[in-house]
Amino acid sequence: MTTSSRPKLAVTRLLPDRVEARIRETYDARFNPDDTIFDADGLIAHAAGAEGLLACPTDKLNAETISSLPESVRIIATFSVGYDHIDVKAAAARGIAVTNTPDVLTDATADITMLLILGAARGASWGDRMVREGRWSAWKPTGPLGVEVTGKRLGILGMGRIGRAVAKRARGFDMEIHYHGRNRLSPDLEDGAIYQSDLEDFLAQCEFLSINCASTPETRGLIDAKTIAALPDGAILVNSARGDIVDDDALIAALRSGKLAAAGLDVFRGEPDIDPRYRGMENVFLLPHLGSATKETRAAMGHRAVDNLDAFFAGRGPGDVVKP
Repeated sequence: MTTSSRPKLAVTRLLPDRVEARIRETYDARFNPDDTIFDADGLIAHAAGAEGLLACPTDKLNAETISSLPESVRIIATFSVGYDHIDVKAAAARGIAVTNTPDVLTDATADITMLLILGAARGASWGDRMVREGRWSAWKPTGPLGVEVTGKRLGILGMGRIGRAVAKRARGFDMEIHYHGRNRLSPDLEDGAIYQSDLEDFLAQCEFLSINCASTPETRGLIDAKTIAALPDGAILVNSARGDIVDDDALIAALRSGKLAAAGLDVFRGEPDIDPRYRGMENVFLLPHLGSATKETRAAMGHRAVDNLDAFFAGRGPGDVVKP
């Protein structure tokens, strides 16, 4: 296949080597070797003449930007499972297909969730600082102390693929699993987890709360002062989903007052420009959005995105089309 007969593809960020090598074999591709994060104008210019756009969560494809994309663009394949950075309705109105990369990052994100649970409960943040800052003194029976994980009640907000993978791992710690979502799972998927249809009843059971739902108009800001108040005193909250699900002011107030014992956060509003108050708090375990950050997972995400592009340009329906 000559370059001129290949579909023209604009790739917005630097991707794993194996993924870019595969793209070069099939597409007339424009890459971003400097890994620039494009603003709207830069993104539109980068997409000039392209039939497909392989985008990333740093690409803010709102309605205005999508309306200004070149007429040639027919598909946006995002290198992520989340697609809240894309106005899917605006894309559909333009006749642009949107695909994402589910499944392949489930295990990596569930692993990070367990790390957040353990890190928040057992003081990974303050323990690390004690060692690094030379504040580690002789052992004493009274502290500093963390919170036991084994045998506790874990509530999972959003029992999709990742939530179920978290539940599977948590059972290894003999945790009692509760979950809340729009619908109850079938018994085989539930696997002994206890469904709570009422949000407040669910929260009241959560000695640990793991946020694993998608960011939607219904879930953005859901974890606020009212919902945190429904948690047991001394609960621990972890978030590996999306930062905008949590109200920072409410969470910080609860951590300062002792309502919550600790939190583990891998995602934040406005990341990487997070609320600076988190950085000085001893009872918050912070990670820089590492959910899918393994070599294996990032390569799998790239190949999944290219699979969708291949199917689209071959005239087949991509397997991961996002519907508005």
